[in-house]
Amino acid sequence: MDDVCVIIVSHNGKGWLDAALGSLFAHAGGLSLDVVVVDNGSDGSAAYVEERFPRARTISCSNRGFGAANNVALATADARYVLFLNPDTEFVGDGLEDLVAALDSRPGVGLAGVRQVGGNGSLAPSIRRFPSTSNMLAEALAIERVPFLQRFLGERVLAPAVYGRESRCDWTSGSFMLTRAEALQETGGFDERFFLYSEETDLCRRLKDAGWEIVHLPLVTIRHFESERSASPRMEAQAAYARLQFARKHFKRVAPYRWAMALRYALRARREGARAAFRVVLGEEPPISAPAPIPPQATIVRAPGATLSSTRSRSPM
Repeated sequence: MDDVCVIIVSHNGKGWLDAALGSLFAHAGGLSLDVVVVDNGSDGSAAYVEERFPRARTISCSNRGFGAANNVALATADARYVLFLNPDTEFVGDGLEDLVAALDSRPGVGLAGVRQVGGNGSLAPSIRRFPSTSNMLAEALAIERVPFLQRFLGERVLAPAVYGRESRCDWTSGSFMLTRAEALQETGGFDERFFLYSEETDLCRRLKDAGWEIVHLPLVTIRHFESERSASPRMEAQAAYARLQFARKHFKRVAPYRWAMALRYALRARREGARAAFRVVLGEEPPISAPAPIPPQATIVRAPGATLSSTRSRSPM
């Protein structure tokens, strides 16, 4: 059994993989890693990894969404921890070994996030509160930025000081989530009904409901180069749709949250992305349609000497 199985889903993200994989291996310390790159795109990410990073293994599968791609790799993992890592990330310094040691000493922690900075080095808020109508209204009216009120309202935790110390949180950015395998076995992997966005929010919700802690541990810093397409109108609309999916799954009353979302986007209607999201909130039509729900066909390439000693299935629910 490895210490950490690192799962990176690359949907046409080949251009990011040198920094992500190179820095990961450089800062792994004495950890035993099983690194899996899931290629569900069309840019040849799998072949690129096989040529340049022989210590990693690859899986090629159809594009059924981010969560589904992670689940394909998760079914092959045999490690004490699973690190879900975005391809557009880069480790800044060491600390991964210390992070694993910290979780070893804290058996109640199911998932940990770390300090993140953007491409320009500025802090990227990654500690989040669960979605709620009050938090959405705080975002809509920019109350989350008021110094006193931001301690309690808004989905994002914006106070910089919080990111320098250990903090409990509701959920953390899916670009880096170190998750205890035992917790995943108990609660399942990602809910594949979330094609893109909010799948990590849902996972953390289920972990916390099962009694696991979610924590921010700034023992590691990563740089997250969020791609430009994440800010496109289509992606903003998809994020809005996924928020509604989360609300329909977890809220007793969806309508107040939905109208708080409509207010948020209406107040920002000068932006094309906000207009696209507003239309989704009113019509609840998915901007990105997933294929029919059939099991994905996957091609797995083992790294030299690697074995797939565990292929047990896990429920995505």
